Amino acid sequence: MPFFNNSIALLFLCLLILTTKISSKPLSNHCPNTTTFTPNTTYHTNLNLLLSNLSSNATTPDDGFYTTTAGGSPNTVYGLFLCRGDVTTDQCHNCVKTASQEILQECPNRTVATVWYDECLLRYSSTNIFSRVDTSVWIILSNSTNVSEEPDRFMELLASTMDELADWAETNRSGKKFGAKVADFTAVQKLYGLVQCTPDLSTDDCNTCLRDGIARLPSCCGGKQGGRVLFPSCNIRYETHPFFNISASTPVPAPVPPPPPGSSTGKGGTSTGVIIGIVVAVVVVAVFFSVGVWCKVMKRRKEYNNIREESVGDDITTAESLSYDFVTIEAATNNFSHQNKIGEGGFGAVYKGTLSSGQEIAVKRLSKRSGQGAEEFKNEVVLVAKLQHRNLVRLLGFCLEREEKLLIYEFVPNKSLDYFLFDPAKRVLLDWSRRYKIIGGIARGILYLHEDSRLRIIHRDLKASNILLDEDMSAKISDFGMARIFGVNQTQGNTNRIVGTYGYMSPEYAMRGQFSVKSDVFSFGVLILEIITGKKNNNFYQSDGARDLPSFAWKHWKDGTPMELLDPTLADSNSRNEVIRCIHIGLLCVQEDVDARPSMASVVVMLNSYSFTLQLPQHPPIFGRSETGSTIPKVLESDQSTSQSVQWSLNEASITELHPR
Repeated sequence: MPFFNNSIALLFLCLLILTTKISSKPLSNHCPNTTTFTPNTTYHTNLNLLLSNLSSNATTPDDGFYTTTAGGSPNTVYGLFLCRGDVTTDQCHNCVKTASQEILQECPNRTVATVWYDECLLRYSSTNIFSRVDTSVWIILSNSTNVSEEPDRFMELLASTMDELADWAETNRSGKKFGAKVADFTAVQKLYGLVQCTPDLSTDDCNTCLRDGIARLPSCCGGKQGGRVLFPSCNIRYETHPFFNISASTPVPAPVPPPPPGSSTGKGGTSTGVIIGIVVAVVVVAVFFSVGVWCKVMKRRKEYNNIREESVGDDITTAESLSYDFVTIEAATNNFSHQNKIGEGGFGAVYKGTLSSGQEIAVKRLSKRSGQGAEEFKNEVVLVAKLQHRNLVRLLGFCLEREEKLLIYEFVPNKSLDYFLFDPAKRVLLDWSRRYKIIGGIARGILYLHEDSRLRIIHRDLKASNILLDEDMSAKISDFGMARIFGVNQTQGNTNRIVGTYGYMSPEYAMRGQFSVKSDVFSFGVLILEIITGKKNNNFYQSDGARDLPSFAWKHWKDGTPMELLDPTLADSNSRNEVIRCIHIGLLCVQEDVDARPSMASVVVMLNSYSFTLQLPQHPPIFGRSETGSTIPKVLESDQSTSQSVQWSLNEASITELHPR
């Protein structure tokens, strides 16, 4: 029996070593090319000192987390590392040592960098990163294997498990904002989940970070056996196999009292009473823990079901909270004066306004052509107002008085993408890093509308003037849901009124009135090419045979000269790999074959991982052309919009490849 017990212990130790082996290569890195340093400068010296300090302090980290700085202004370097909550001190030290040596190879001459490993992350920056949540950068990794049975029930279990782990990590008072758990899926298959924040975050910031990551799991990893989301400030992961120290997911048993005098002992000197006491204590704790977890999961599942049921019938009752008086809006916009008018679109004019509280708003005054009644209008506004995402403008409410239909949005002064992109003097303000960020923001916003929101919204009028820019020059999609609010007639994906802008509309929509999520994908592809080239598709014409911007991009792609598409203002500041990949994605999106276009979930993954292999694009569609050179799709009717510069806006063994849902 002792030999058997020792063998079991040895086997468990070997398995533990295998599952916690230090990775030789990083999972991923983030190396923005916005700013770089020159070798052998003061910043370079300070960075080397900081990395050395991080490595040496990994031998005795406080809760697996350490922050430090090196040098003084203006060459201060801020750095930190975070080790996974269940790893040993030696594992933490080895991981941080490896990361501190390899980060300069992964991100040469970068003043800002982050590198992720299985056991740790390490990051540094030229600006203060301490106690600040950062979800602006994320890496999504997904297992390539699907769950073999009951994928819907698996996703429900995943949701409840990750939710419980997030609660634990947010409120963990031991210092580590870390949680790990094993949950039973079937009699033989288990679910292993882990979440972690950097301990310097506040409870609210940790909550924000973890919930953001958990919200991304359905679109990236739905039905998959494993997945993870990596942020600089937190990370989450789940698998159907062990990938962390299992003991980290169970509570520490209560201490066993010393044996009474005179109790018998075994050969090893351990009393029989102590052995029995330990066994009983472990069994009792395990039973109570299992019952407690089961009760909490059932409670959360019941709460989740209740929330879903209540959300169906609350639209009309919440409409009043979104309603504004016409007198209030009239005063805010100075009686809709021409001086306050900031845009004109196919659905109506847009005015800037200021409420009595001082809050600035943007008011869209819908044209009288809307075919909706008052109740339909209110119901659709309430539904669209519930769609909230960082890359969507925020709809604050509506006004329905005096035969007027008004929509009220938040206002930010940074105007729209076309205001900067197509102006030779202003486009220099959009360097490559900002353009790449804008492309990613648009993609995430469309993905939310297509797959992650409570409604399935097809925008149908994506264009540069409908992409608004906030104070950080982040993309905000406007006019989403307008087809619902305005009351455009539609039946089963066909419409008798074409709503959109020529040059952005997909051929099947422009010519036959057929629309789908792939119609938006086509428009997004045109936007990518416009952002890269700084050229407007509607005004594009080349004498060398290119009929439009997609055709022009295709010609350079086939000729092997894709970089010649790049806006000349970006010649000295760009990432060649990112530019070429974006052109590739743009050409995939504007393919004539609807089925060949990628989904927005795939696009988001393509933009965030170079390990995702892209298909070869096909020739873009060819539209008819008038004698003046303008593109003329064969349609009879359109609500084509003409706009001014709109100035308003709302404010791994198993994980080695990326696969969209």
